[in-house]
Amino acid sequence: MADPNVPEGSPVLVALLADLRAESAVLDRLVAGLEPGGWALETPAPGWTVAHQIAHLAWTDDWSELAARDPEAFVAESGRVFGALSAAGADPVEDGAARGAAEPPAALLARWRSGRERLAAALAAVPADARLPWLGPPMKAASMATARLMETWAHGQDVADALGVRREPTARLRHVAHLGVRTMGFAFTVHGRPAPQAPVRVELAAPDGGSWTWGPADAADRVAGPALDFCLLVTRRRHRDDLALTATGEVATAWLPIAQAFAGPPGAGREAGSSL
Repeated sequence: MADPNVPEGSPVLVALLADLRAESAVLDRLVAGLEPGGWALETPAPGWTVAHQIAHLAWTDDWSELAARDPEAFVAESGRVFGALSAAGADPVEDGAARGAAEPPAALLARWRSGRERLAAALAAVPADARLPWLGPPMKAASMATARLMETWAHGQDVADALGVRREPTARLRHVAHLGVRTMGFAFTVHGRPAPQAPVRVELAAPDGGSWTWGPADAADRVAGPALDFCLLVTRRRHRDDLALTATGEVATAWLPIAQAFAGPPGAGREAGSSL
């Protein structure tokens, strides 16, 4: 997993980028053979079709690539574009998804493919210890690669749900779970609550039968369950009540319903009992 103390030019980043490519390839295979009607299918995100999901990933990859390649240009351009959209009463994320979804599917797919390869090359060239500007706090290249993998997996889940496809969980879920654990404090603050001081032990059953753990082994607050379920929870792709996760302790119990591994507002999330 990405470690803030590990230089970005290390094998950690190389492995992260390989996993990002692999996760992108899984989603690519889901959409590559779709007819136009498949691209127009509604996904669980209100108002977003399969095309919107891919367009959003392409849009975010493009901004991430600019931040990695030319940080000063990113600051100037994002300020200009986002400022103009906000002044016009438009949401930049929604605008980017809508614009991309209006493209012919073949053009959108080609743009997403080329953009994610440019991003990987740009991240691989980021100097050690450099912090890249972003829409939230600055981050190192490994953190940005982890965030892109998380988003690719999460939006890929939306596409898979729309298509009625079940994806096999892989060891790449560890990156998503890692973000979910590290963002616990943010999840509380975004809901207007103070970040908890008590540590939480997280023990997840990995897809290969092993175990992934975070936090002190003797922590009173604990979360346990399948890694897939935890990742679905922290990306808000399933409701807490539909997942086989257990929470022990006041902090852990309060955390799970609000957990999120992404920046920004939490959104409505999924309703209990809904497979979409």
